[in-house]
Amino acid sequence: MTTETPKNITGHAATNWALKHMPLTAQAVAESAPLLDGKSLAMCLHVEPKTAALVALLARAGMRITLTGSPGTTHDDAADALRALGVTVHSKRADSETDHAENIRRVLESDPDLTLDNGADLTTALLADGVSPHYLGGTEETTTGGLRLRAGATQPGKPVVVINDSYLKLLVENEFGVGQSVVQGFMNATNLMVPGMNAAVLGYGPCGKGVADTLARLGARVSVADLDPMRMLQAVMNGHRVGSVTDVLAGAQLVFTATGHEGVLGADELAALADGAVLAGVGHFAWEIDRAALAAMTTGTTEYGDPARRTGYTLTDGREIVILEQGRMINLTAANGNPIQAMDLGLTLQVRSLAAVCAGGLAAGVQAVPTDIEHRIATDLVALLSR
Repeated sequence: MTTETPKNITGHAATNWALKHMPLTAQAVAESAPLLDGKSLAMCLHVEPKTAALVALLARAGMRITLTGSPGTTHDDAADALRALGVTVHSKRADSETDHAENIRRVLESDPDLTLDNGADLTTALLADGVSPHYLGGTEETTTGGLRLRAGATQPGKPVVVINDSYLKLLVENEFGVGQSVVQGFMNATNLMVPGMNAAVLGYGPCGKGVADTLARLGARVSVADLDPMRMLQAVMNGHRVGSVTDVLAGAQLVFTATGHEGVLGADELAALADGAVLAGVGHFAWEIDRAALAAMTTGTTEYGDPARRTGYTLTDGREIVILEQGRMINLTAANGNPIQAMDLGLTLQVRSLAAVCAGGLAAGVQAVPTDIEHRIATDLVALLSR
């Protein structure tokens, strides 16, 4: 690690604090600048200080960036700081899903050379409109987005690198970073104790594993449900109780949805929830709760504090369940997202993958991070942590 991390390039205190702890990203941008300079980048990524740090570095390296975020997760002060740097930002914290769709359209008006996406909204819209001849390809942050792109009727004729397919990211950012930040967000949103609580985690992929293991280390009694028998075995070996979704929901005081799939909590699962159960979303989209099924069972709602921060749903049988932040990602809506060092790794994967797209040589289509990039970053991270 030879590049000094910039300390103050935005005038925004939280972003400068993130920059201070993002040496891998700063190094990657400095080394990739010759490939990235002059390129137009369309981005859809949560607009918060760590993202702002990445964008500021890329802008300083000569990229023209147009950015949007996701509904409910934008830090308006970070967005304003980027606008002051000349970055075009179409995102506000209060944006609705309709606003988000319009933001995506406006971002794509930049006619990008590259895309950096989060959930595949940007890339699917680009493919639907037809890519321009100068489009080189891009990256997709999430597993959910990767699945959407691979299942799409129109496949990209250029390379799209799925960052979450990286074992390095799954290990460092998802398992350790997400676990910490989700539990932190839950505590911020509720002011409830974790030790001694009966918690259910739906999904034991890297994010769900991180959440379940973090809860257990804090003294919660954790139950896990997953359709993959290998993951269920791993959960048992890590000391968790396992069962079907309805089994683990019965008696759970805290429920974390980390499957990434739509409608996981349908009518039968909602019926299994204990009175007073508190639900928090971990996945990228707030769709794991079947809203139609919930509406059919609801006789009234109660807002506990800020609107939508803690919404109680009174059900037809008299039970009440509480949904935090409308089921959106609790680590971003009620906390500051994943820890800076974990995001430093993930954003470095983004930068080096974009540089690889610019350099040429990658096959067309949706694909994992090249192995040589993973090994390079892992080596740099070991050196950084071993100082």
